[in-house]
Amino acid sequence: MKRSTLVFKSGDKDFEAGLNKAADIIREGGTVAFPTETVYGLGADALNADAVLKIFKAKGRPADNPLIVHIANKDQCSELAEEISADALKLMDKFWPGPLTLILKAKNIVPDVTTGGLDTVGLRMPENPVAIELIKRSERPIAAPSANTSGSPSPTTARHVIQDLDGKIDAILDGGAAEIGLESTVVDMTGKVPTILRPGHVTSEDIKKCIGKVRVGYKDRTLEEGEVARSPGMKYTHYSPKTKVILIEGDVEDVRKAIAKVVSDCHREGERIGLFVTEENAKFIEADEIYSLGKRDIPAQAARSIFMGLRHLDSTNIDLIVVDGTLNKEGIGTAVFNRLRKAADRIINA
Repeated sequence: MKRSTLVFKSGDKDFEAGLNKAADIIREGGTVAFPTETVYGLGADALNADAVLKIFKAKGRPADNPLIVHIANKDQCSELAEEISADALKLMDKFWPGPLTLILKAKNIVPDVTTGGLDTVGLRMPENPVAIELIKRSERPIAAPSANTSGSPSPTTARHVIQDLDGKIDAILDGGAAEIGLESTVVDMTGKVPTILRPGHVTSEDIKKCIGKVRVGYKDRTLEEGEVARSPGMKYTHYSPKTKVILIEGDVEDVRKAIAKVVSDCHREGERIGLFVTEENAKFIEADEIYSLGKRDIPAQAARSIFMGLRHLDSTNIDLIVVDGTLNKEGIGTAVFNRLRKAADRIINA
């Protein structure tokens, strides 16, 4: 018999009772998917190893992939982490609550399953009232990766969570669509120079303005065998739909011509093509399915649509998704390209 997943929708008259029920589930060692400003997370009591293992089981997530622990106030940091530097405190003051995760030395209270066997823990205070209320009412720090099947596009709506995890988790809090649409920026604070392990809405320029120094420590690819993942999103396949994805980068005209050629070649072979393109290029290229990334020079629009678009195109019975790589790469555009390059089966420089 299929397990039943409870769904509580924000705005419904019984949502308060649903929040309390979800908090009870966390306290009792269960799993709850909840909205944040970045994407939906799949949460469990971060200090209960058996509960955290249920996250890995539901997602099919490799056990050496560390989780981010979500907290409701800065005081919880000292309960979970050692050696909180002055720079870490400055970043908390500036960007919390918000889409920034800080990697700190973990206290022994945090189980190995939560840290992926590392001596560090990632902490974040989300900027979403439903998430904050769940943490407060459960009275637990909540470990939560994205609430999707491991490796697939991240969920930005409760519907995405239901598609991937219905019957595999205890409850879902539906708080509407995620505002940002990309996972948090992850910064390792344990070295001499703070290091960005995953780009996100908080950019390297933002961090430099706050503490004067930061370096980039991620690559737009998955790690090789034997490399240690100190942050989610580094080691294993991420963000990928079932349909094959080709990302085409280069100058606008070159990319437009390259996309048109791929479409023509595939149609000649009798294949159906889906395009994930900027508003500007959508006017010039035809295909079986088209989804907009937004305007070329407003990458925040692409951030909100990237996972929604990949999931939509994946559901339309096409043979190939072709992604327009002419987006502005500045600011959050850096994070958008990080996700697109990891989602792509092939990258073409036009």
